[in-house]
Amino acid sequence: MSQTFDEEDERLVRVSLRARTAGLLRAGVRRFGDTIIPPVCVACHAPLSVHHALCAACWVNVEFIRPPLCDRLGIPLGYDTGATTVSARAMADPPDYDRARGVAAFGGTMQKLIHDLKYADRQDGRQLFGRWMVSAGAPLLADCQVIIPLPLNRWRLLHRRFNQSAVLAMEVSRLTGLPVAPLALVRTRRTRQQVGLSMEERRVNVAKAFVVPERRKAEIAGRRVLLIDDVITTGATVNSAARALKDGGARAVDVLALAIVTRG
Repeated sequence: MSQTFDEEDERLVRVSLRARTAGLLRAGVRRFGDTIIPPVCVACHAPLSVHHALCAACWVNVEFIRPPLCDRLGIPLGYDTGATTVSARAMADPPDYDRARGVAAFGGTMQKLIHDLKYADRQDGRQLFGRWMVSAGAPLLADCQVIIPLPLNRWRLLHRRFNQSAVLAMEVSRLTGLPVAPLALVRTRRTRQQVGLSMEERRVNVAKAFVVPERRKAEIAGRRVLLIDDVITTGATVNSAARALKDGGARAVDVLALAIVTRG
């Protein structure tokens, strides 16, 4: 019996030593990596002690969206009624998607982060964005069965070389384990840039711009879809995409974005 206990003690010691050695190696690799690529603020590049974070000055310029908010549009409300609330804007013009959530209002640091991601190919913030989106979208993710990124048209994708919505979708999937169906929604035609267009012009611009390919309908049939985008502006683009997904067989469509334009 004593020998058995001694052998077990030896085994535990070996396991402990291996774990400690592995931990030291990982710490060494991290220190070496930090020497080669020092951690900096994702927005302004000020030195930090950790990667994938913001400095205090940039953090305070992120206007995070917190309750109370409209259950349909995800925009902040002026007061809390203590119940599920739909804003006057949502009642006057109900969206085609079911619910939307965004991490923050579009402006300040968040606007810079999104512009860096879209136009400067800056993907070093993706882990931070993923954590933010999982937190902001918790009610939607609890019901989600499949994640779909908002697609770019092929020419814009060739020019930009990547789809920022797909980058965000993959990060949310990595953190939650939910499946991604990146080809379940496609753009049927090239649309104008939405920047500078009025609300009505945006609606016309993206009307019937999306479709679910016949061979992909099984991926969304009867399922709750979470559509991922970088910014919800007027909602025209995600509305058009939501209509296409529902026409393609989705039971419900929620939208999760990094930012929502909450004013104007």
